[in-house]
Amino acid sequence: MSERITGAEALVRCLEAEGVDTLFGYPGGVALPIFDALYDSKQIRTILPRHEQGVVHASDGYARATGRIAPALVTSGPGATNTITGLANAYMDSIPMVVFTAQVSQAVLGTDAFQESDITGITLPITKHNYLVKDPADLPAVIKEAFHIASTGRPGPVLIDLPIDVSRGELDFEYPETVHLPGYKPTTKGHSRQIKQAAGLIAKARRPLLYAGGGVLAGEGTKELKELAELMQIPVVTTLMGKGAFPEDHHLWIGMPGMHGAKYTNYTITETDLLIAVGVRFDDRVTGKLSSFASKAKIIHIDVDPAEIGKNKAVDVPIVGDAKPILAGLVGELRKSAADPKTEAWVRAIDDWRKQFPLHYHTVEGHIAPETVVQVIDKLTMKQKRVICTEVGQNQMWACQYTHLTEPRTWVSSGGLGTMGFGLPAAMGAAVGRPDHLVIDIAGDGSIQMNSQEMATCKINDIPVKVVILNNGYLGMVRQWQELFYDRRYASSVLDQMCPDFVKLADAYGWKGYRITDPADLEKTLKKALAEDGPVMIDVHVEREECVFPMVAPGGSIDEMLGGVPGAPVSDMLDDDLLEEVWE
Repeated sequence: MSERITGAEALVRCLEAEGVDTLFGYPGGVALPIFDALYDSKQIRTILPRHEQGVVHASDGYARATGRIAPALVTSGPGATNTITGLANAYMDSIPMVVFTAQVSQAVLGTDAFQESDITGITLPITKHNYLVKDPADLPAVIKEAFHIASTGRPGPVLIDLPIDVSRGELDFEYPETVHLPGYKPTTKGHSRQIKQAAGLIAKARRPLLYAGGGVLAGEGTKELKELAELMQIPVVTTLMGKGAFPEDHHLWIGMPGMHGAKYTNYTITETDLLIAVGVRFDDRVTGKLSSFASKAKIIHIDVDPAEIGKNKAVDVPIVGDAKPILAGLVGELRKSAADPKTEAWVRAIDDWRKQFPLHYHTVEGHIAPETVVQVIDKLTMKQKRVICTEVGQNQMWACQYTHLTEPRTWVSSGGLGTMGFGLPAAMGAAVGRPDHLVIDIAGDGSIQMNSQEMATCKINDIPVKVVILNNGYLGMVRQWQELFYDRRYASSVLDQMCPDFVKLADAYGWKGYRITDPADLEKTLKKALAEDGPVMIDVHVEREECVFPMVAPGGSIDEMLGGVPGAPVSDMLDDDLLEEVWE
């Protein structure tokens, strides 16, 4: 039974039918009919960030932490174009998102009308799909399709552009129960013959390695990943995007690979004879020099997006589909054939590397090492329900290296695009989505200044995020590259003379603020600050010129690390007896 209502009212009804409980939005003239309709919704909480970039990052953080969609809504022109970075960020990391942009009336489209932008044209390369709705009657079907496309197959952002005459126009409302998209049929289950072939390789492998990325989380395959690893005693590396896909207190977890991976992690990839890549895209920050990445291994690549398979690295067994059913299929095949693990010596060899080459850093008396700050945060909060968010740069790498997460969707960090300013608004979204978790944003003094206006949003909406700033007075990762590759010429990377007093900034926004400069105060002050009820900013003054190590130089092989033993073959780092046993 249909009902005649406006396009704006229909939009709200559609969101309610999709189960939406939160919408992040920033109004403007042509968006007002939609905000007016939202005003009456009893189901949807509308949150007003202070910038459209914050709107989209908050929606992104909500999705990463929950797996659900919190739509974003902005106005036309600059409101719409301010979403570009957030859309590109979500697109690169395959995050499900539906973004509504209001648009000028169709009567003036293409006339350079006030606050007009061709947002569907602009966002074509950074959205999974986008729509310009021209008839109010099309709106329910478009919204149904948008939610379906955003959250199925390889997830991603979908944009819907709504001229004001569409949101003001009327339609006979009826929300469709199904989606009819003949040209869109993602493959989810995986081909049975390829799964059998992969299971056969796994059963025979002496040095197998699971290489897990964000696709494991998106595909809800974490339980099956653990089952496969334990069944066949296969070590697991998790990428930056895959952090949390495998419990990091498990003896088979061996860290993050790539540019800032541990030496033992990268050595493991170099020596594996079977790389089982699940939901990864062989990103250059992981692979380094492609020709030497896992060069001794056969490769099985599982991914829901067929375009990713073979794109960067040739594979031996391609399997297109979601991580969950394919990993379950592999476990089923291996159980059916009563396959036994043959990895005891391999795991011992990796343990040997782990003991010889652990992540480590040096401390200087009277100075606070940033790695220590992260380790203390990890220790203080590891028994709590928590979500760790990061900005981008050194803070992000130290957070990834020195936190140990055991649950999926407890890591929120910008991977592919590397977006400075992402952390605070994303943490805000994560905290709204998971109010039972302690949400911590580990930040740098540069990145926190890019979207610090969202402190107001947190305060006014009772969003209790904790921001810990690793304050070194530099754009730290830029400075590190200048130190290593530009002869210490610190051009435009020094911040200390231009930084605000972060404690006063916290006070200005009604937050609690703490400053830590003495190593003796670090743990007790962090403990007190993290236990506060509301939003808190903790400004930790850390060693200024600390670098993130190990580090693979751009374009280098991942087993040749700065801070490691450049050029040394792995075989020089094992005892002879173990070496003989592993490589026999």
